[in-house]
Amino acid sequence: MTNTNALAQARSLTLPTREASLHREESVSHFWNNNRKLLEDAWVEWEIENKNNLLIPDQSLLDPRLREAVNSAWKNPEKENAVADLWEEIIPGVYKIQFFDLERLAEFRNYLEAAANSKIPARPPYGIQLNRYGVMLDPRSEGHLGAPNFQAFYNDIMDRYMRPISRLLLGTQGYDSQTFGFSIRYNPDKEKDLQAHTDASSATLNININLPDEEYTGSEVDFYDKSTKQTVQTFFEPGKAILHRGNVPHATHPITSGQRSNLVVWLYGDRMQIPRGSTSSYGNFGSAGSNTAAPENITPRQRWSLPKEPKDTFAPF
Repeated sequence: MTNTNALAQARSLTLPTREASLHREESVSHFWNNNRKLLEDAWVEWEIENKNNLLIPDQSLLDPRLREAVNSAWKNPEKENAVADLWEEIIPGVYKIQFFDLERLAEFRNYLEAAANSKIPARPPYGIQLNRYGVMLDPRSEGHLGAPNFQAFYNDIMDRYMRPISRLLLGTQGYDSQTFGFSIRYNPDKEKDLQAHTDASSATLNININLPDEEYTGSEVDFYDKSTKQTVQTFFEPGKAILHRGNVPHATHPITSGQRSNLVVWLYGDRMQIPRGSTSSYGNFGSAGSNTAAPENITPRQRWSLPKEPKDTFAPF
């Protein structure tokens, strides 16, 4: 039974200090684990309390062309090339698309702002970036954004969109049963850039959630093309997403004005397994829109399916 006093109890908790979190002190993990059920109940209560003025996030927030193509592919996987046609290839293993419907993005941002202002304790992503403005998204993470409606939307993005599309464009099947996600915000004064790195994922989907009038300068993203030894620079437009193999080196330039807010979600295999070696280790693939966009031994029906493996508890950070 849900604790009906959970919201008030959660709001009265004293969070671990930033210093304790950065040093991975044992007390920090104890705090999140000991209060996990309380926090989950608090998110349920928060949704009930705000049910008359709170968005229920769902697929209608996404770009109509993407949504239509993906839903069509789920009904008939042989139509999957219509999904691939929507993606712009930046370099091998890196693709770009309009992900959110710009006319609906403000509603989603308002939902996230309401969640951030709920005063329910949430854990920032202290792993890949010491980012005090973000939050963990996946239930495998301590202190995640546990609102049930958000979790349903998050699972839809991972299951109905990211996984089959990653299989289609990147050939990640076999390394995509598990999910992970966090939000992040770049600011000129703190958390302004990210040094060159690769991700502990088979595939990464990085979604910009800036509104059209939220301009910023700097914060360009560099991707290193291993085949040409060249660095290609790209820029995040509002509502657009970049899908890339985790082993593609990339870096973020310093942001010089404004803010950039993103959702970052990963796929990897059981117990955090990811492909090893160069980009070719993912199998044969072609450009978006081609008829050879994924390994030949995987059928469209297999790509547009859910994994049979249960979710485990392993998380990169």
